[in-house]
Formats: sequence, C-alpha cells, structure tokens
Amino acid sequence: MSKKYWMGSILSAFVLTLAACGGEENVEEDTEITVVAQTTPMTDIVEIAGEAIEEPYTVKLVEVADNIQYNEAVFNDEADASFAQHEPFMEQFNAESDADLVAMSEIYNAIVGFYSPVYDSIDELEDGAEVAIPSDPTNEARALMILDDADIITLADGVSFEASVDDIEENPKDLQFTHVDLLNLSASYEDGIPLVFNYPTYIEPIGLTPEDAVLLEDDDENTFALRVVAREGNEDSEKIEALNKAFTSREVYDFLDELSGKGHLEPSFEPGEE
Repeated sequence: MSKKYWMGSILSAFVLTLAACGGEENVEEDTEITVVAQTTPMTDIVEIAGEAIEEPYTVKLVEVADNIQYNEAVFNDEADASFAQHEPFMEQFNAESDADLVAMSEIYNAIVGFYSPVYDSIDELEDGAEVAIPSDPTNEARALMILDDADIITLADGVSFEASVDDIEENPKDLQFTHVDLLNLSASYEDGIPLVFNYPTYIEPIGLTPEDAVLLEDDDENTFALRVVAREGNEDSEKIEALNKAFTSREVYDFLDELSGKGHLEPSFEPGEE
C-alpha cells in the first residue's frame, strides 16, 4: 500500500467528519494519525512526514487558522498530535487550560528577530521608538530576551521565559512597547512601526527574509525549537512513535536543510533520531 496523506481545510470540518465516520472500522482509526498544523513550513513538513511514515500508518493533515485550535484539538482528543509550536508556548497552554500536552521531537528552530521599515541597522534605533512585540506571554518573553541579549534593555535577574515588559529594569532609550497578536506583526511592519519582532513564516509573504533583520536571536540551546506535541498518556503509543520517526526522517531533514540554506531555520535533529 502506498503511503499517503489527506489534507483538511479547517478544523471544524475535520471534527464534523470524525463524527460522521464514527461507525467506520477501528482498523482505519488505529492506523490513521491526525496531525494539526497552521501554516508553512509546518504544513509542508507534516506532508513530508506523511510520505515517510512506515506502513501501515498514514498521516492526515488538518490545517487551522489560528494559534489556539491546534492545542484544543489535541487536548480534546480530536487529533493525535500537532506541529505548530515550541515547548514554552505549549506549557503556557497547559497552565492556562489545565491541560496535559507533552512536547515530543525537536524538529527545527525558526530564526526569529526584529525587522524595521525605518532603520538599516539596530544602531540607528532612536530614543522613544515604538517596538511591536507579540501579545502572547511566551513570545513576548522571547522578544524581550533578544533585546536584553543585545543590551538594548535590561531584564530583572532570574526572569526568562516568563519575562514581560513589567520585568524591564533598564530601558535607556525609553522604548515604547506595543503588544500585537502574532499573526498581525507583519501588518505592524507595513504600518511603519520602527521595530517589529517576527517569525520567518510570517515575514515571507511581505517579501522579507531573516537577512533583512536588524537583530536576530541567538538560541544555541534550541529552547524554542518547534516540536511535535501529543497528549499525555498517548506519547508512548505505537502511532506517536511512528510519527516521531517520520518527523525525524531523512526526507524531513533534507527539506529543512534546504530552508536552512535560505536562512529561515536550523534543523534540531539528525536523521534517524526519535
């Protein structure tokens, strides 16, 4: 049997389909692995993993439109796994929703940073400049840690992934921070906000690459590597083990390696790791 994947357009349609097919044979349910993802390159990687997965398993990709649905789908047992987030973001969801999601394989680390429609260099950053940072806590902390590492601000001792603007102890340029939904940061750049945090996934549609950044993150520890996420109690199942093996396959690695050459990301595994 040839390996294949199926794509759903939205999560709601996927849930309705599940309900309608409740009477189908359990054999298909036991071998089909549903994976929720949001956008490229995550969706591309799910598709490649679907081609690489060993028989008898198949992968069903379900695309969603925001940063909430994929965790709810896995938590509510409407999907087997997701591929859309780093571990700190997952832990934030667990804390806020009393959930029990588990981060599995590290797949890649997105090269994030700050972009400017005004400055050619971070050295040109003016006093009182507006800075757009993500509104969700973990990505807010990530953005602030980049500025702290660059000595643009100073965060309080001991804070890291939970850092917020309230933890800024020194702000010598009197930067004005604006919280923006992650999906709207590119619009903030186009609106002319002088300094904007963003991901490669979201800057590509507006014609930017990490080479255009005025300040990039240096994350040698892969703290924010994107991971496969499953439910607690399901992470050691044969289905999820097969999925992890597919996500860390040579096929996925070669795709990531090509994107790495464009400066978008760095693979977080060596082929064959599980």
